[in-house]
Amino acid sequence: MKKITTLIVLFVTVCTYGQSLDLQKEIPSDSSFVKGVLSNGLTYYIKHTHVVKDAASYYIIQNVGSVLEEDNQSGLAHFLEHMAFNGTKHFPGKGILNTLEEYGAVFGKDINAYTSFDETVYNLNHIPTKDGLVDTCLTILHDWSNELLLTEEEIDAERGVIKEEWRTRDNGNMRAMVKSLPVLFNNTKYADRMPIGSMDVVENFEYSALRSFYHDWYRTDLQAIAIIGDVDVHAIEEKIKQKFSKIPAVENPKERYIIEIPDNDKMQYAFVTDKELKTALVTFGIRRKNAMENETIADLKSSLLNAMIKSMFSTRMEEIRQKPDAPFLGVRLNEGSHSRAAMQFSLDVYPKPNQQYEAFKLAMQELNRVVKFGFTKPEIDRTIVAFKSGYENYISKLDDRPHKKYADLIVKNYLNNKTIADFEKKYDIVKSIFNTLREDDFLKQIKLLYTEKNRYLVVRGVEGNKNLTEDDALAIINSVENDKTLQPYVDAFSGKTLVSDVEIKPGSIQSETYNEELDATTFVLSNGVKVHYKFADKNKNSVKLKAMSYGGKSLIEDNSYLTSANHTIELVNNSGVGNYNTIEMSKILAGNTARLSLNISDISEKVNGSATPKDFEVLMQRVYMQFMHPRFDENALKVFKNNLNHALKAKSENIGSKINDSTLVTLYGFNNPRHRLLSPEYIEDISFEKVKTIYQDRFADVSDFEFFIVGDIKKEDLKPVLENYLASIETKNNKEDWVYKEDNWLNDNIKKDIYLKMENPKATVRIAYKKEVKYTQNNYYLTKALGDILKLRLTASLRESEGGTYGAGVGAKLSKRPKEEAVLYVSFDCNPDKVEKLVEIVHEEMHAIANDNIKEEDLTKTKTNYFKEREQQKNYNSYDMNVLTNYFREGYNMNDPENFDVPVQALSKKHISQFAKKLLDHSKSYEIIAKPIINNKD
Repeated sequence: MKKITTLIVLFVTVCTYGQSLDLQKEIPSDSSFVKGVLSNGLTYYIKHTHVVKDAASYYIIQNVGSVLEEDNQSGLAHFLEHMAFNGTKHFPGKGILNTLEEYGAVFGKDINAYTSFDETVYNLNHIPTKDGLVDTCLTILHDWSNELLLTEEEIDAERGVIKEEWRTRDNGNMRAMVKSLPVLFNNTKYADRMPIGSMDVVENFEYSALRSFYHDWYRTDLQAIAIIGDVDVHAIEEKIKQKFSKIPAVENPKERYIIEIPDNDKMQYAFVTDKELKTALVTFGIRRKNAMENETIADLKSSLLNAMIKSMFSTRMEEIRQKPDAPFLGVRLNEGSHSRAAMQFSLDVYPKPNQQYEAFKLAMQELNRVVKFGFTKPEIDRTIVAFKSGYENYISKLDDRPHKKYADLIVKNYLNNKTIADFEKKYDIVKSIFNTLREDDFLKQIKLLYTEKNRYLVVRGVEGNKNLTEDDALAIINSVENDKTLQPYVDAFSGKTLVSDVEIKPGSIQSETYNEELDATTFVLSNGVKVHYKFADKNKNSVKLKAMSYGGKSLIEDNSYLTSANHTIELVNNSGVGNYNTIEMSKILAGNTARLSLNISDISEKVNGSATPKDFEVLMQRVYMQFMHPRFDENALKVFKNNLNHALKAKSENIGSKINDSTLVTLYGFNNPRHRLLSPEYIEDISFEKVKTIYQDRFADVSDFEFFIVGDIKKEDLKPVLENYLASIETKNNKEDWVYKEDNWLNDNIKKDIYLKMENPKATVRIAYKKEVKYTQNNYYLTKALGDILKLRLTASLRESEGGTYGAGVGAKLSKRPKEEAVLYVSFDCNPDKVEKLVEIVHEEMHAIANDNIKEEDLTKTKTNYFKEREQQKNYNSYDMNVLTNYFREGYNMNDPENFDVPVQALSKKHISQFAKKLLDHSKSYEIIAKPIINNKD
């Protein structure tokens, strides 16, 4: 009987979908991934890729997160993550960091980890495979699995670091989110297990509590390791078996339980707010079970429909958002993971001030329009085209996927049983699904998502505003769900191309010059435009475009135009092009990979673009239209100003924004036209006519732009596109240059404390030094090395020794334009009781470097990192683009050893110290510290 039933199901499946597509069949997996499980339960993954040559990345995935903590362990999953970098059997103290930094890895960038509710994941990225480093990294993974030292000294030292991490992350949004957790997770354990934990526990837990958590949960049956990169798969697999099989499995292990989110019949409601929050967010969600079974073609079809629903609904909401009288600033539909055992379908509504009711009602009306009527055939057809294009583009670049993309697939496979699919076979199935899709498939799918049970509503409100109540929300939902007057969406837009209504007169290529040194070609077009081209296929199926012209805002003589200039590109981007608004453009460009962005900076204007070779012609059509037929939409400006007013409200009580504004005023004063604060007057000063004038002036003459094209496009395919579009743009053959504008601080040396009211006290420190320094390659790397060595020292002193901050941001740069100037800056948050001591340490470290007190190992780490990064950059087309632009715009060849190898190799403790001393001596500087108001101090 069971066999007969199965046959009937399969027969119905085949008949229904018009072809042999077994929906119960599992999705084909990618056989290039090697996966195994050792006898002790540890799972391993190996994936070979040469996207970064001679380098590999290493991950350990712990199926352990904060949800497993007991009350007296709140925050210890995250604390344990920190301790993994503070002493293991083979790498005591800071041994892991010191060892890998000697080979060019950078803490935070290449060496990092994260802890969430349900997992903890550690990574070592892009580590060279030379000098026995493969074995070294495997030993690190081994130690992370089973050999953390957890010494009392290191535990106590890390308490302060984590307290400062909490202090840095604590803000109004975070506090409101924590308040909403009981409703989001239906009063389960998740609601009390934010990964950062309880600071009372972090500061006071017994050592045994952390060690118990480690023993209970860091064990082989809850661990997976992954090695991704340019490695010998079979050799790595043997090493894993030899090294990791020896780790004993824990006897009588605790159950790794999964928190189930219980059902609820009645919608759950939470109203949350915070003194810092001055803008609202309304989130309506519906939870459903996450089966976590092997993925089938039915699951693939379901996820495909969900993604298409999200895309089509978002387009509809964007169409409404662009109307000045829309009651919301945006609406976002989400579908995906909620927790380990649950999925969610949710709607985020961002209302305009005091329009929560109207915004939520309109968003729910549109969602119910979809629930009742689904989508139109033109919408579905465009979305299929877009999705097919996305799949095909992805497949063409499979070999270019970064290590992290592979790691994400592995993490989802291990923790959530998501199939690591053979993408090409998966796409074959997707095409079959597309061929059989009907309009009622979307109706059926949305009804599976939009259910009456398991609903929740979180209103992040604003004190003193008209906030959406539970009764309001229920009344709105009941009203729209029973609205008999609701009509289907009408899509009246018919298929057109970007240049349908435009007459284009092609130009020609006047000259073609080959540069043997760069293996590049320069074209001069009939309208005077110069194009530098280099074929590069390190990244397959990818073409990048850049164009640059000097001038920018420096050529604006009337200061009253500067505010409008700051937002000219936003208006142009939101206006569309030619006869089409942005919504119509999105429909025209559905499935097209052509992307274009514009920029006006202080001294230049730029065009940046990218596309696949197939879509490169459309990219050049977009370039043509931006120069010849830009569009300026007054409604778009109204919408943009509405958004700025919302941003103004949002930042009005935000501590970070107050610190930024106070810093700006301290440096430049209240009336500097180039450094204005966002205010009602600022927003009012943005003028439609001025924006239009500025754009037409800055992008008036394409012949003043120098174009660069690098990528996987043949010269014979490129030339006719250049002639048809770029050479056809009208030109004036005017050449401009930027003009230097004085932009000085109020004083050469500024030292000021700023006092602000704060919910949770913290100090924010900002220190900077700047001085005129001639721009040379030697000075460029001296500046860079000074910043990187200072970063190493401050990590050791401020974070590790003092436990005074989560981390100090350190930067050093040497600018060439508009002024040859070196800048060194430091910023960090900390306990206000420690701020004076920590600031003193910063200055001590700076002057120690200037006084020839540089550690040899710090210099070695820094230089090794530069060589490592340079070699890994060469694996990407972007490196060739940089070679081309620097050669023609800056006058030097990046590949010439004199411009990299020689200056980096020449870096010495003596030269860096001399440079630091020169920079600090009689330099301009500021030290601005934001502190909490105490006892009404002002």
